[in-house]
Amino acid sequence: MKKYIKNSISKLVPFLALAVLSSSCSKDFLEADPLSFYEPETTFSTEAGLQATLALCDKQLRNNYIHFGYSGVSVPIGTEYLFSDMAQYGKTDTGSNIADYANTIVPTGDFRRDAGGEHIYLGFMWTEAYTGIKNANTVLTYIDKVTSLSEEVKRKYIGQAYFHRSYRYLNLVYQFGDIPLITKILEVPKQSYYSTKKEAIIEMITADMEKAVEWVPEQAKIGYVGMVSKGACRQLLIKCYLASGKFAEAEAQANILINQSGYALVQGNLGIFDPGGNPTAWPITRNVIWDLHRPENKVISSNTEAILVAPNGGAQSFLAFSSMRIFGPNWNDANLITPDGKTAAPRFPLTDKTNYNAKYDYQRAIGRGIGTISGSYYSQHPMWVVNGVEDKIDLRHNSTVGNWVNMEDLKYASGAGGSATWAGQNFRMRDASGKLLAQDSIRDWFDFPHYKIFYHDVVAEANPAANDFQGATAGASAHMYIYRLAETYLLRAEARFYQGNVSGAAQDVNVVRARAKASQMYTTVTIGDICAERGRELYMEEWRNVELKRISHCLALSGKADEWGNTYSKDTWDKQSGKDATGGSYWWQRIVHYTLYNKYPAGISLKPGVKFYSMDKRNNYWPIPYRLAIEPNIKGQLSQNFGYDGYDAGVKVWDKWQDAVADESKI
Repeated sequence: MKKYIKNSISKLVPFLALAVLSSSCSKDFLEADPLSFYEPETTFSTEAGLQATLALCDKQLRNNYIHFGYSGVSVPIGTEYLFSDMAQYGKTDTGSNIADYANTIVPTGDFRRDAGGEHIYLGFMWTEAYTGIKNANTVLTYIDKVTSLSEEVKRKYIGQAYFHRSYRYLNLVYQFGDIPLITKILEVPKQSYYSTKKEAIIEMITADMEKAVEWVPEQAKIGYVGMVSKGACRQLLIKCYLASGKFAEAEAQANILINQSGYALVQGNLGIFDPGGNPTAWPITRNVIWDLHRPENKVISSNTEAILVAPNGGAQSFLAFSSMRIFGPNWNDANLITPDGKTAAPRFPLTDKTNYNAKYDYQRAIGRGIGTISGSYYSQHPMWVVNGVEDKIDLRHNSTVGNWVNMEDLKYASGAGGSATWAGQNFRMRDASGKLLAQDSIRDWFDFPHYKIFYHDVVAEANPAANDFQGATAGASAHMYIYRLAETYLLRAEARFYQGNVSGAAQDVNVVRARAKASQMYTTVTIGDICAERGRELYMEEWRNVELKRISHCLALSGKADEWGNTYSKDTWDKQSGKDATGGSYWWQRIVHYTLYNKYPAGISLKPGVKFYSMDKRNNYWPIPYRLAIEPNIKGQLSQNFGYDGYDAGVKVWDKWQDAVADESKI
């Protein structure tokens, strides 16, 4: 039975997204049944009501990666990569200006996804975050009404709510900058908000997370995978300390998490072995990296590396992640041809008894990608270079064991639409004369980490007659990492770097590289080396855009230089605009050096026309959305970000979070 908790709109902030507080995704959802309604004052006077709301907060973590309704074409986490050094929008036939972000990202723009889910998720990121904040605030507002709780249990719930609120705020301040601070559920409507400085919000959530680390139990006492534990709180506190410029404190917390909390990097075979979708076409040699990223192995007790996981498994979760479809190249495009002009790799329906050949059935092996999120050239090659060597021994970049797919590893097939002349030979981008065979190298031709995007849909695989087996080629419902210990090492490397301990930072990076069996190790590191290692290890796990902005802030606070010798001012790093290559934030310098944004002002000739990939320094923050936030706030004035229409340096902004909290009760 699907239940909704009654909550009067008059008790919610008007511009925040409304969310149902409890819903069930089971077969009961399909059965006719009367809806049940509950008053908040009654529901949240019980421990069960608080537990249900925290469970919803836990569940919502996965929504930032995938989301019901649009997961077949694009997903929220994809937007984080489009605004980074690691990817660009790949569907070159969608529209001529869909990636012209310097000009199309404006406060009055459409912050929703379009009807086909083709665009970016700026509005979703805003509303989803504030929905999570609202639910966490619900627990914090009502918890004193549950008089049966012991002080220990009460503090656990408060700490978990602090985590959820702080997690959302830390992401928001690096996506949107100065934003409204909401810390309670209001009894009457409020339309007189002012923005709070990001530094003040970071100060507040850091203090909250210090309490959460003290109050929330370790995972062994929590019991259930997917619930917030002390380890998850400590990982978030490390990030808060880094964002606050408290680098020694961040290192100290990382030391505790690495050495004293019962976690350890997985070093050998883990859990069950999945041989892949089609071992005949794409064999997998079992290895630690492959096992670590099989979804079913992320939630087992022997996984000593998992700190926080978002459970998302089973046929009834309704949140399938079309990872192979969205993040894989469109290798099946008719514009990718053999040297004699035939389609390079045709699909083989299992019903085609004459032409089917399992050796070339890449549909099942690597999925039938459409290249929505296309890997940047940097993410395919330069990011993997250490000591002047592109490390292909590294298991995360290793095609020999099957973890990584180079387009040249795929083979031409004979059969329907194929070419018998070239059957069994490797794909080529150009023929012997130099003619392009891959006419769209953005959407159709890019290498990718197969071990990251392969989610085995065993349910669809059991029905091979369904839609020519396409159901087993896109992805599946799958558990996702939110935090792993590998990231803790890289966070400690950051903390050490900002303090001038580059050899210690190199040691931490090398721990992660050693587990991946990399052939190249560091003796010293730059901040760029740490960012590169994050990209190698945490693809599709970290919020890449958020983390690069956080690192940009940390660099400015530390005064340390980036890999190109640039230093940044803490007062101006995020207050610049323009598309020239100088200045900007560290995030901007990575855009300049490692992406195709702004590289081709005349456009890139693709089907059906011209596409212009652009980015502006002002896109360091996304604009505060006019219709979602500014327009409904008729009695106050939110601060717009630098460079966008509506920016006014004289607008009132709360410098202290305590003042913003005190103002919340004023109408």
